[in-house]
Amino acid sequence: MAFRFELFIAGRYLKAKRRQAAISVITAISIAGVAAGVMALVIAIAINNGFRTTLQKNLLGATAHVTVTERASTSGIADWRQLAMKLATLPGAVEASPALYEKVFVNAGPSSSGAIVKGLDLSSPRLQKDLVPFIKQGSLDKLRESSPEAPYVLIGAKLADSLGLRLGNYLQVINPMGELTPFGPRPSYHRMRIAGIVETGFYDVDANFTFMGLADLQRMMSLGDVVNAIEIKIADIDSAPAFADKAQALTGNRYVATNWMEQNRQLLGALKMERIVSLITIGLIQLVAALNIFITLIMMVMEKQRDIAILLSMGTRQDQIRRIFIYQGLLIGVTGAAIGLILGYGISFIADHYRLIALSEEIYSVAYVPFQPNPIDAIWITAFALTVSLIATLYPANSATKIAPAEALRYE
Repeated sequence: MAFRFELFIAGRYLKAKRRQAAISVITAISIAGVAAGVMALVIAIAINNGFRTTLQKNLLGATAHVTVTERASTSGIADWRQLAMKLATLPGAVEASPALYEKVFVNAGPSSSGAIVKGLDLSSPRLQKDLVPFIKQGSLDKLRESSPEAPYVLIGAKLADSLGLRLGNYLQVINPMGELTPFGPRPSYHRMRIAGIVETGFYDVDANFTFMGLADLQRMMSLGDVVNAIEIKIADIDSAPAFADKAQALTGNRYVATNWMEQNRQLLGALKMERIVSLITIGLIQLVAALNIFITLIMMVMEKQRDIAILLSMGTRQDQIRRIFIYQGLLIGVTGAAIGLILGYGISFIADHYRLIALSEEIYSVAYVPFQPNPIDAIWITAFALTVSLIATLYPANSATKIAPAEALRYE
């Protein structure tokens, strides 16, 4: 209530018709500048959040939070059952399960491609959450049907499309290191049948991975009861580095524990750098808007010298005059920020809902630009815009208090 007088005058000055139309134009440009800066920040942060969340969701749906492997590749992890039980008892662990990864060639008629086969522990309850939701055709149950002649496999959707394969089709898997002969290793050939099509949304997985039962893969690769990785799911994915340190201490020097952040360090680092660059670059828009607010208030102080002199003569204090022009700048900032937030969140919602911006999955690993605006971001973005607007008002507002009433009204 104490500042209603200053706010009323500030509002009248902004809405009143002026002799100098340029001031009105610059005021409109100032509002548009603040709105553009806020809108651009909202959209840029929404894109960054969307990429990080989407890639993280798709990636962690198909990979582990922490992975324990041999430090030096030898014959594999033979005591994987005991090791998995120990790792599962660590605080924060949800499950520790074995995995076997092997590089093979997949052949279907005239088409062939390199691929990675992952052997799954079919008794793991986590498969119902981590893999089953991504099976768009077929089911996981077929993998439990042991068939030495043609074991069942799940295949990534992009890999299946590139080879022209469908549910129920047969394919040939070639193990380049299949059989050891006196003349060196000789490839072995295995006939498989597709039990399901997997689509995680993460291109590298969908285009390169196939999945099958652990026992079937061990038999196909002529291995004993060994694996080459223990994959651990944890309750808090952000604590993966600390959990990996605990796993490393438990397993000793023979094994090495890596976490999902370390494995995807380049991708996460690129997203972090993109966020910083966006904030710096788009922040310059706010500085331009602040310059426009500065010019607007300087010109308004020059135009309103007579009004200011009259107000001072009637007993208005200098701090009240100062607040009138500070409030003008803040009103410009508030109006621009409100318009920017509405446009930014509106555009983000529409672009994400209708997937307006398509991407090449081979390059970006996702099919479209994901927008995920965070309501919390509106707080600091608005605070930043208003702070810049406030700083731009300080000099013009202080200049207004230096006007001498007698000098300004001498020729009136």
